[in-house]
Amino acid sequence: MRTLRIALAQINPTVGDFEGNVSKITDYIEKAEKAGAQVVVFPELSITGYPPEDLLLKPKFIEDNLNALKKVQEKVRDIIAIVGFVDRKKDIYNAAAIIYNKRLIDIYHKMYLPNYGVFDEFRYFQAGTRCPIYKVGDACLGVNICEDIWYPEGPTRIQALAGAEMIININASPYHIGKGKFRENMLSVRASDSIAIIAYLNTVGGQDELVFDGDSLILDQNGNVIARGRQFKEDLIVADLNLDAVSMRRLHAPRRRQEVIKLEKEAVEEINIPVEKRLHEERTMPGPAPMAYKLLEPLEEVYEALVLGTSDYVKKNGFKGVVIGLSGGVDSSLVSSIAVDAIGKENITGLFMPSLYTSKESREDAYSLAVNLGIKVIEVPIDGIFQGYLDTLKKEFQGLPEDVTEENIQARIRGNILMAFSNKFGWLVLTTGNKSEISVGYATLYGDMAGGFAVIKDVPKTMVYDLCRWKNNKEGRAVIPERVLRKEPSAELKPEQKDTDTLPPYPLLDPILKAYIEDDKGFEEILSLSCDVECAQKVVRMVDTSEYKRRQAPPGIKITQRALGKDRRFPITNKYRGY
Repeated sequence: MRTLRIALAQINPTVGDFEGNVSKITDYIEKAEKAGAQVVVFPELSITGYPPEDLLLKPKFIEDNLNALKKVQEKVRDIIAIVGFVDRKKDIYNAAAIIYNKRLIDIYHKMYLPNYGVFDEFRYFQAGTRCPIYKVGDACLGVNICEDIWYPEGPTRIQALAGAEMIININASPYHIGKGKFRENMLSVRASDSIAIIAYLNTVGGQDELVFDGDSLILDQNGNVIARGRQFKEDLIVADLNLDAVSMRRLHAPRRRQEVIKLEKEAVEEINIPVEKRLHEERTMPGPAPMAYKLLEPLEEVYEALVLGTSDYVKKNGFKGVVIGLSGGVDSSLVSSIAVDAIGKENITGLFMPSLYTSKESREDAYSLAVNLGIKVIEVPIDGIFQGYLDTLKKEFQGLPEDVTEENIQARIRGNILMAFSNKFGWLVLTTGNKSEISVGYATLYGDMAGGFAVIKDVPKTMVYDLCRWKNNKEGRAVIPERVLRKEPSAELKPEQKDTDTLPPYPLLDPILKAYIEDDKGFEEILSLSCDVECAQKVVRMVDTSEYKRRQAPPGIKITQRALGKDRRFPITNKYRGY
């Protein structure tokens, strides 16, 4: 039986950390060799990290990336390594290096460059024009990159018809809710249509607002998953692949023969990798049973994405710890829980900044949360500072009623205090605003929006509650105090204030926001969501007129199909309303 043992190195590279990325790649090459793998595969742009963005416009960055690849090349001996990097010819390319025995055998250039959502690869790269296949002893492989496999008539089909029994697809595919199942369905169709094994390798880790979820897959020629990597964790997926099973299935596929005849009009380059006999002979050492981890449940998946995104942002940017403004509310409670799981309770400080309007219940809930999580709390009352502001402004404000101005002063005092602790101790401020509030501008610029990283920026308020309940159920105790989940949300910036004084109830607001922001639905469709004309117009108006705030907000983790930021680019100066 013809078999090939492959190792998918699902690693977490860091953008621009050539030394660290090379070290990680060479470490996984050694692990793959010890596992008896004949081929080891690394993610898209694993040398540079993904996405390198405008670093690609720096010639020295490209040169350093090429030098890093040479260092990897020197470490490759009795194994074929496929490594993502930036190639430079007359232009630059998103590329995969095929390396064996210290030799650069070939370079594949990505053919389909995504330019939607968070992607803008046309800004940087030239598209490739060739899709070769590689002979490894009596095996035949195809290699392509990320977007290439999403096109039914793309490189995967051509390589399979040209004889490739296995397609290796390297990726940096960002996470959003439901993406894993969607990818799996597409890959299953591609494998069964091509009658080829597909080894789909995804990177893992956080990069600014993006999280890469791993979840690498190997599917057989029938489209069945035979191995799956972990989600949100580094992994080495090793599997023995039965190439004879591919050949047998192709014998029973007469329609494929007609496609092969058509393909012969196209020139498909076949490249021989002159491997030593021991590399391609049938393995006598039994391989490990391929693991097929189950996909996480939706809420656990989102929570793990938030944990990984927070952990990598803090650690990769070299912060000593984080500071969070604790209010006794649900948002700061969730952010604190995520932070503890991301970087450890010893690295987190909560600031409780009470005012005249802070309720007894909020104080109790903030301290209960801190005890449950084991984090330190520092209390800094703001009444004296607030009164100082009022005294300073008394002359100019004389005769004018108190309004949102005085409310925002309190929020900005708290933002100032948080940033002071950040400056003094080198802590990163984690802001606590959720997607619902940020969408409609129910947040204070330079106040509660002040900080370095917005953990739940893309999490709707209703999901905030769901994630808190999930966390409590998982821990088997009320880590997040039950009263936090029951009491009505309030900014507590004036007497008896409630969020519903300004906003529709969140169960009504969130579907409107999803329809308008994520789904681009028209006004009539929004009205079908059980809201009246006045309510819908108010929400749309609040979203549109708050764009200037969002442009000044810190980055936050993308978990929905369309996040606020790169995903959604709207003009600040904009008179169009659409209703």
